[in-house]
Amino acid sequence: MESTINLLLEKTVSLIWGCELNKQNKTFTFKLSDEDKSEHQLALRTVCLGNTAKDEFHIVEIVPQAVEGSDAKPVPIATLKPSILPMATMVGIELTPPVTFQLKSGSGPIYISGQYVALEADYSWAEEEVEEEEEEEEDDTESPPKPVKRPAASKKAGQAKKKKMEKDDEKSSEEEDSPAKRGRGRGRKPAKK
Repeated sequence: MESTINLLLEKTVSLIWGCELNKQNKTFTFKLSDEDKSEHQLALRTVCLGNTAKDEFHIVEIVPQAVEGSDAKPVPIATLKPSILPMATMVGIELTPPVTFQLKSGSGPIYISGQYVALEADYSWAEEEVEEEEEEEEDDTESPPKPVKRPAASKKAGQAKKKKMEKDDEKSSEEEDSPAKRGRGRGRKPAKK
């Protein structure tokens, strides 16, 4: 039992996610609580300009997390302009939180959307096992089921069946002996007179 509890199955939870970058909020950080130990991923789908965006270049970039000994610089993911390219489709950009998005230039609004996927621990199988074990224990305490008795075949039914089979045999032998049946089907032509 202990070895089966140590197995961890994962249940996928997928949600639509989005944020807005504009003149007042130039950065947005997608982060999770520190106590959450399940795996998370953010798959970007689109970056698009709002209908009130000025006709200027808007550059969106991802700011990498500060890691000791790393000299990582922000990575631009989209450059948009309403008259040229108001929306960009993101393919293959899957990020592990925490992720910080920044509006490097332009005033926005810019909408970033994607799919947030979490692999959560699924313990429902363990609960089912406990319920099954409890049911088995309850079954053990009850008396075993009694075997079902089947009624024996009566002699009259057996004799009636035997008589019917004998009648069928008699009919088939009479048909073979009848003269009308003898000549048919043998392929002989009647003799010429």
